[in-house]
Amino acid sequence: QSLLCHLLSSSKWESNEAETSTFISALGYTSADYYCHLVKNMVIALVTELRENQFSGLNIQESISASRVHAVSIFCVPLITLPDLTPLLETLLLYHGVSSKESLSSEFLEAVNEAFLKKKISLPESAVFSLWLRHLPSLEKATLHLLNQLFSTQLNSLEEVARVIKDSLLPQAASHPAIFRIVNEIFKNALIETDGTSEVMTVIQVFTQLFVQAHQNGNKQHKFPLKAYFPYHHQPLVRGLVRRPFELPTTYWSQHLKHISDMLKALVEDTNISSLIDLFEIWFLVACFGEWLDIAAEQLLKAAVEPDAVLWLLAFYYCPKNENQQRTQTMVEAQAVYSHLMMLFSCADLSLKDLEAAVHRVMGIEQSCNQHLTTHLLTNFLLFSPGAHKIAQECICHITEITDTSKEVYNLLIRTAYRFTHSGEENQRTVKLLNELLQKLVLKV
Repeated sequence: QSLLCHLLSSSKWESNEAETSTFISALGYTSADYYCHLVKNMVIALVTELRENQFSGLNIQESISASRVHAVSIFCVPLITLPDLTPLLETLLLYHGVSSKESLSSEFLEAVNEAFLKKKISLPESAVFSLWLRHLPSLEKATLHLLNQLFSTQLNSLEEVARVIKDSLLPQAASHPAIFRIVNEIFKNALIETDGTSEVMTVIQVFTQLFVQAHQNGNKQHKFPLKAYFPYHHQPLVRGLVRRPFELPTTYWSQHLKHISDMLKALVEDTNISSLIDLFEIWFLVACFGEWLDIAAEQLLKAAVEPDAVLWLLAFYYCPKNENQQRTQTMVEAQAVYSHLMMLFSCADLSLKDLEAAVHRVMGIEQSCNQHLTTHLLTNFLLFSPGAHKIAQECICHITEITDTSKEVYNLLIRTAYRFTHSGEENQRTVKLLNELLQKLVLKV
């Protein structure tokens, strides 16, 4: 029966549906059985044909023509979501003929990408990566789909954000420099379009961490050098930023931050940057590795660190343009706040009045970059100073209500919580306070 059903699928009977239907019934098959077997047989035959052609080393005359592959891809479009078709989809996406022109139809590539993004089909990673490499609109759509997914739903932790990003397969696909640079460019434009919001910046930072992780865990034989991903940047600075904090002893963090700050300062101040675009590119590189910036603000309060170098690093992040000596003014403000907070850091019992000077600086500062940096330092003080734990909630609420920085502080706190989770932070009191502050602020954002 199976043999006859198979023969029917490629015989003249196929052109006469009425006779075919009668014959199938006489064999004891239903039409559904017949067409199911027909699809499976066609898929097996086409997969075999494509794979044998791909690996047999045939010459141009003997190989499958591009028009044949193109026709097969068009044939697949209305059947994309059929589970039986998956082996053929995979084979087509991984197939590369002798011609330099794309042999698969754009309609097919778009349909596969759409079905994959909507989770109507499941494909191996290699097939998805090949799809995005050979069809730029699909890669762009996948990146925009991820951003829309992240910002259209309430995600309460960076673990959730990281899971969604990882499930998209984009960080893994970005191990190929061409994909990384395109995705990075889309993120950069999203940041510009949203005027640098902390939510977008946080997503970019998590994506960058996951990309670095995928790159480090990748096959060493096929690993691209860092220069392939960041070809126009100062390579020692790139290497310094790419190093994950957990790769270094915590006692070495301050020294590493000073090294990053010194290299950055030399690039920004000791050389002539030809345009604001160049300055933005340097800033964006540093911003992508924002984990080090959060650690810098934390180290200022928790560890013995050379404050000038670390404060300069934070001042550059919050105030990259130095028009009218803005960054110099930011440094002066930051040093004043830092000195005031350090005097109070070891006090066993603090009241809101003790922090009044720092709070007033946040509320009274006209330049937003100074306000953001001061808020960052003050939030870390409330987290890490033992005496500030009692007033932390009251102080955070006071600041965010008056300065409208709820989202900024919330994103700082979820980044800190994410880092604590992965570093195994042992200070349970700080972890407890962090969770309480997040619960308080989640209602405001």
